Amino acid sequence: MEMRVKLKEVLEERNMTQGELVKMTGLRQAVVSELVHNQRMSLKKEHITKICEALDINRIEDIIELVENR
Repeated sequence: MEMRVKLKEVLEERNMTQGELVKMTGLRQAVVSELVHNQRMSLKKEHITKICEALDINRIEDIIELVENR
């Protein structure tokens, strides 16, 4: 199993851009882009916490899911 960040879907649902999320969280554009495209090799608790707080997400499964390895 591996973790997949559903940030792209969350941003689309909220009609938000990566740039808006960068401003709301203070994260670097590169970090947000890697998370949106699931290219980040590791997830930092601090990044996920900032994103969840900025987007008012209370359930971790709304932003991260476990998927079968391909």
